[in-house]
Amino acid sequence: MMDASNWDEFEQRVSSDESLHADSEAMPWPDAQAHQLRLAERNLNTLSAIAALEERYAADMDDDNPVMLEMQRMDAKLTALVDIVNHLLVPTSALPPRRSLRFNAVGAVLPVALVPAGDSLVLRLRFDVCRSLPLELAARVDRRLDDGQVFVLFAAPGDVLGDAIERLVFRHHRRKVAETRQLTL
Repeated sequence: MMDASNWDEFEQRVSSDESLHADSEAMPWPDAQAHQLRLAERNLNTLSAIAALEERYAADMDDDNPVMLEMQRMDAKLTALVDIVNHLLVPTSALPPRRSLRFNAVGAVLPVALVPAGDSLVLRLRFDVCRSLPLELAARVDRRLDDGQVFVLFAAPGDVLGDAIERLVFRHHRRKVAETRQLTL
């Protein structure tokens, strides 16, 4: 069921190209809509947590401002607490291996080893800032690429979840561009 328009839409959007702890499991495609409805709220909460944890204050803050200093201390404490909880809930040894993949709100390009038998799956992506809350997306194989990778199309995420995924992708893409610029300076 290869659809060039799905691939074209994926290619035209900003994508995040990352190495994430990722795994998947087979899922019958007719169940995808029901499964997606069950996952939608959890995914929105996961994306909200990731956004909050990745958010950093501007570097040009007034260091003499006591409110800003207190906010920085609270941010550092929260970051440490999240790291501790992540290690307790999901020890590194229990995480699936890191996989290089590219994704956006439309779908993902995955290594073939990440795609279970059959054409439908639930893809779980774990971000380093919040490993204990995976983003779980219902998907189906749309096309097998010449380089041995597979393009999977996500079940229609709905406007709210789709927008949240797009914001995550944009933040990650913007961060990589900034890191690349710093390395070239």
